[in-house]
Amino acid sequence: MNEVNPNLKNAADVVAQGKLPLRVTTREFLSWFGAQRRGYWIVQAIRSQLEKAQLQTVPDFESNFIDAPLELRKAESKTGDDVAKIDRSSAAIGPEGSPAAGSVGESISRDPTYQISKLAPANQPIVSVSPDGTLAEIVTTLLSRDFSQLPVMINDRTVKGVVTWQSIGSRLALDKNGQKARDFMDVAQEVKSSSSIFDAIPLIVRSQYVLVRGDDQKISGIITASDLSEQFQGLSEPFLLLGEIENMLRDMISNKFSKDDLKGARDPKDGEREINGVTDLAFGEYVRLLENEGRWEKLGIAIDRVKFREDLESIRLIRNEVMHFDPDGVLPEQLKTLRHFAQFLRRLREIGCV
Repeated sequence: MNEVNPNLKNAADVVAQGKLPLRVTTREFLSWFGAQRRGYWIVQAIRSQLEKAQLQTVPDFESNFIDAPLELRKAESKTGDDVAKIDRSSAAIGPEGSPAAGSVGESISRDPTYQISKLAPANQPIVSVSPDGTLAEIVTTLLSRDFSQLPVMINDRTVKGVVTWQSIGSRLALDKNGQKARDFMDVAQEVKSSSSIFDAIPLIVRSQYVLVRGDDQKISGIITASDLSEQFQGLSEPFLLLGEIENMLRDMISNKFSKDDLKGARDPKDGEREINGVTDLAFGEYVRLLENEGRWEKLGIAIDRVKFREDLESIRLIRNEVMHFDPDGVLPEQLKTLRHFAQFLRRLREIGCV
């Protein structure tokens, strides 16, 4: 139970031999533990395993972009308040990517910040122009790439400014003619890759972009207002779909079952909780209510009970992950499942079954 993950053990052996730091992507590193995302318990378990292997990841695997590389190095010695308190009982991770019950104490340190470095555009090479780039070159790049801004850079560390359609138009309108990028650029807006995405939002809204500077002082990417919109759609859509699904399920169940039926679906571990109506049931209790063949017949819907129950259980599992605020969000196939089930319930409403 206390054995180190085989992949970490191999990594520790490589590091101990004084070879170059072992490099893998964050996604590959997570796969060593049967995980695809960085939920709370996964992070806790991995940190315990790293402690046992006397390794650390640089950058930290929790804040690093999912497809960005990280290095496994010998852990730096820590003393006093910097030492993480770890439950030594076990750090085994199950086949579904979740640690064994009671395997890791909750006192392991972690950074709860939703860092801007986790966004894909913050980790992608950016297109730039030199200060001596011509206006024709700038306009061609903006039009051909459908960009709204173009950084003016000497190298990947030195930013001189940013040219935008607004910076070009305002200068030309005021007869401030020029020929080079330096004549049309404004001051560049930057944030550190470790910054909270919520701290960066006001700057992105105001400037329509922000350059991201990594820990190595290089510009690692650019976040635009459209990137931000896509990010928040990705974060909010699962919540909205789950809310719609739950409301439609309540409509389906409402007035079809007696209070005794609803009480019969109550979680046995919570037997004292008062149940007066469908709104008093938890999502898992919807599954328990409808998996009973006798109660299912009260719905009067000619669809397969077993298949519906399986789909509902899938939604319940996704809901649990979403409501635990997994920082990596839902997987594409999970989002597809939510969309399809919501559409299925909408269709049942359209034909008068719900």
